[in-house]
Amino acid sequence: MRKSPVFRAFGVGAVAFGLAIAAAPAASADPQTLASSPEQVEAMERDLGLSTSEVTSLLQQEEQARTLEQDVRETLGDEFAGAVFDIETGELTVSVTDRAAADAVREAGAVPRVVAHGEPALDQVVEELNSNVPDAEAGVTGWYVDLMDDTVVMTVREGATAAADDLIAEAGVDADMVRVEESSEQPQTFATIRGGDAYYIGSGSRCSIGFAVTGGFVTAGHCGSVGASTRSADSTGTGTVAGSSFPGRDMGWVRATSNWTSSPLVNRYNGGTVTVTGSTESAVGASICRSGSTTGWRCGTVQAKNQTVVYPQGSVSGLTRTNACAEPGDSGGSWLSGSQAQGVTSGGSGNCSSGGTTYFQPVNPILSQYGLTLTRG
Repeated sequence: MRKSPVFRAFGVGAVAFGLAIAAAPAASADPQTLASSPEQVEAMERDLGLSTSEVTSLLQQEEQARTLEQDVRETLGDEFAGAVFDIETGELTVSVTDRAAADAVREAGAVPRVVAHGEPALDQVVEELNSNVPDAEAGVTGWYVDLMDDTVVMTVREGATAAADDLIAEAGVDADMVRVEESSEQPQTFATIRGGDAYYIGSGSRCSIGFAVTGGFVTAGHCGSVGASTRSADSTGTGTVAGSSFPGRDMGWVRATSNWTSSPLVNRYNGGTVTVTGSTESAVGASICRSGSTTGWRCGTVQAKNQTVVYPQGSVSGLTRTNACAEPGDSGGSWLSGSQAQGVTSGGSGNCSSGGTTYFQPVNPILSQYGLTLTRG
């Protein structure tokens, strides 16, 4: 694949860890079949700087990587320490903390990497930090697991490093496992009160539909409280918020009460649709696209999982970090990798003119939390 700016960024990490290996042969499958719609192919070409053949190859490699990660995770059990997909080489790298497990990773067809901590230990650091969330005014904006660097990254506003040091000390975590980064980004949720597409809550607040489930759809929790009335963009369909969690998590679901029929389709806001076929989670590093009622269909890559974000309304944990853009009104909207549902938009910083960071709430925990069944095609 030719190196777009996104590819170059991931390529640096791959070389640093000695992971620059031969890419798999280009796939011959129809990219529209893999991506579910020509609009998705076009968006990936635009936002990731790829040709049609490169999109085809990438989608096939990511589909194979999802299956491979599941297999290796089951094989290794407690020795599995995380997985990262390299968007440039098309290879899946699996971390282990025991060198003896590396051979099993190779035999499965993945690239092994021995790390000091691994995903479970880093997730534990995140959980301990989650129990000591500072006020939004303190300057700490979030933290997440960086599998590539085998560390937890804590982001703070410029000049607020001392607040990070205080939080690390208060939480009692190993400071050597946390890397503090200053950033000008100030995350906010993407709900807004204005007219437009998608669905409306109460007297006019607008969000975006995530995915259809039996009896309604999932969305972001911050879009509405339990009991709030909802309606479709054309006001013909009505519903009620049946479940909502925010802050802490950003999970919500709307029970359809009239004229909203469950469908496996994701609205592209340009006449096209994606047929959702499942909800298998993609690896860190994989491409991902999102749909929202303000900015339509946008693509990027998965940068990290288990992100905690400190919003003005409170902290939210368990989010996934991406470099796809979003804007107010996109909250609750769909995130997909190929035809696999990934999550719903929570919030972020920046916009689709200058770029930014966007976080989504993974969809499988929402389905589990409320006992919902994803509508699939």
